[in-house]
Amino acid sequence: MTANVAERVQHEGLRAKIMPAEQAAEFIRHGMNVGISGFTGAGYPKAVPAALAQLMEAAHARGEDFTIGMLTGASTADDCDGVLARANGIAFRTPFQSDPTLRNQINAGAVDYVDVHLSHLEQQVRFGFYGKMDVAVIEVTGILSDGRVIPSMGVGTNNQWLKSADKIILEVNSRQNILLEGMHDIHPDIGVPPHRKPIALTAPDERIGSPYFDVDLSKVVAVVVTDLPDRNTKFAEPDDNSKRIAAQIIDFFSHEVKMGRLPSNLLPLQSGVGNVANAVLAGLQDGPFDNLTGYTEVLQDGMLDLILSGKMLSASATALSFSPDALDRFNNNIEKLRSKIILRPQEVTNHPEVSRRLGVIAMNAMIECDIYGNVNSTHVMGTKMMNGIGGSGDFARNAFLSFFVTPSVAKGGAISCIVPMVSHHDHTEHDVMVLVTEQGLADLRGKSPRQRAKLIIENCAHPDYRDMLKDYYARAEKAGGLHTPHLLNEALSWHQRFVETGDMRVK
Repeated sequence: MTANVAERVQHEGLRAKIMPAEQAAEFIRHGMNVGISGFTGAGYPKAVPAALAQLMEAAHARGEDFTIGMLTGASTADDCDGVLARANGIAFRTPFQSDPTLRNQINAGAVDYVDVHLSHLEQQVRFGFYGKMDVAVIEVTGILSDGRVIPSMGVGTNNQWLKSADKIILEVNSRQNILLEGMHDIHPDIGVPPHRKPIALTAPDERIGSPYFDVDLSKVVAVVVTDLPDRNTKFAEPDDNSKRIAAQIIDFFSHEVKMGRLPSNLLPLQSGVGNVANAVLAGLQDGPFDNLTGYTEVLQDGMLDLILSGKMLSASATALSFSPDALDRFNNNIEKLRSKIILRPQEVTNHPEVSRRLGVIAMNAMIECDIYGNVNSTHVMGTKMMNGIGGSGDFARNAFLSFFVTPSVAKGGAISCIVPMVSHHDHTEHDVMVLVTEQGLADLRGKSPRQRAKLIIENCAHPDYRDMLKDYYARAEKAGGLHTPHLLNEALSWHQRFVETGDMRVK
């Protein structure tokens, strides 16, 4: 046994269960439900999924069925979701994914996919909505001599999977920085209705739990030692549209501070995943706001750099999803960051109770929005799943301020992201306070549907589509649309035109 393995697996009983991934994967059988760690490319197992995919392919070659139900915290990566999807090994998937092969299988009807608010999933598993969880495969940073487990870069649903599963496989990844120990805050059991206990967080930087997972060691059937990196996708530099969106949001913040509706250090920031989100956070680096805080689900490059520069005091998240360069900055400064970053279960980070109490400012992306402020964040042309709703709904409905952002057009201008009626509905107008495109910002607070429509069309729509939207609204209003004017025979005609011609515009 190497010194590194002895350091990472200190519990003598679990050392005896160290085995190759190929052997560990044999505990997973056709038809099982498997809880797998991972949240937005962080903290997912790498070795066991690859070995499991080989077993699936061999079974299929023999003419045997071998598929599993796969439950995670959120998306994993190609060497987890991807390898299992290419092996045609996933029959059921929840709650969020971003793998192109898996996405194609979902949209082809080959995989049953359930899109779930991330804050709901752990409770639904506790009550058996998805059946029994047979095996949990969880990546961890290390195992202490008393059997407590050091979580990795992603907490997600891992605590619940460890409790729910009949059998547990632990992947101990020595690539994860051992100094992650102490950065986690695993909340004690909050109970179930009607005896649920409050989550006693009154500030983003409070700690109310343990730095470790408590594991029933009798359920651990295998320990696999790895040294493999997380996905660590490099983010593109913010484009002009992202910069314009970011600048408008920062100007809006300044106005709200001036009006007395926000404190000078704003309120805890939640930011979705992607380049626009990072552009907003990068813009705050040079903005007039100091002593910022974060209460989010995924901490990315932009928020990390705000902490390192001193602009942000602390941040709470359930996963750290960095580009390669940002991961280096994190590891090089981890001693400083250990007191400033807290990683929690997603049931806590995304819990409506906490978002409402803290007054979170939620900023999330969308696919399209209609003229009344209803948002589609999951389905292309109403039918094709993109990734999933993730945590956007958890935060949007319960935030002090809820932003949804998007460029005004897609596919080189062939698609307008502002449409008469959304083709799929994820966030109602009641949960959407501010819309932002590169064209402008629409503050929808206190506005009736008719007022919202005029504001969104004028401020957010692309010029190529603005007159089309004005014409649609004017005719709907004249037709007697009353409270929310619509022409039902035309409301989705833009989407149909795109499906038939490849362009929403009338030519």
